[in-house]
Amino acid sequence: MARIGFRHAEPFGITERLDSLKSARQATGFTFATAHSGLIGHDTGLVFDAANELGVSTVIHPFTEPDLWREPADLDGIAEALNAMVPDATSRGLRLAYHNHWWEVKNRIGDRTALEYFADRLDPAIVLQVDTYWAAVGGEAPEALLKRLGDRVVALHIKDGDLSLDGTGQTPAGDGRVDIPPVLAAAPEAQRIIEFDSFDGDVFQAVTDSLTYLRRVDR
Repeated sequence: MARIGFRHAEPFGITERLDSLKSARQATGFTFATAHSGLIGHDTGLVFDAANELGVSTVIHPFTEPDLWREPADLDGIAEALNAMVPDATSRGLRLAYHNHWWEVKNRIGDRTALEYFADRLDPAIVLQVDTYWAAVGGEAPEALLKRLGDRVVALHIKDGDLSLDGTGQTPAGDGRVDIPPVLAAAPEAQRIIEFDSFDGDVFQAVTDSLTYLRRVDR
């Protein structure tokens, strides 16, 4: 990744991979400003300790079951669980965030996406990482969703593809069905993170192509 031209990365599973990530960080000089790690149902003390060791400033909860995004009471419960973690995270100099898939966007509470309903119930200290591809899969124009969520969004997952629900058919940025330039323009201050859930081919070439594309269009 360093040879491709990256200087920052977003690791996943920082407690399980702590030693290897520390070694990689030392060898490459990479920074890990954001990281994905399960929070609900996990030992957050271990997660927060690992984040501090790696220099992570924002810990992102990456997944909750699709069935929990249909009823307001379930969304309230997810928000309450994350809100309860804020004091400990803040005391360690950490910020918490939530990452979406398609179901948080496709499911609706009234006339709003479940994600927007959920965001209103989070502690103001908790921010959002919007996966713009999954937002499109969920049936929303990502740029419109980003504008509605506003400065609560601090990071974007940028990827492209055929909008399949199962994560197949993903492509380098600019080669699929997502109109990426308006997405970037809708959240100019948000961190851009290239990501693939799966890729049928050389993923390092796909990441390289995505980086080249973003450098060209992200003004």
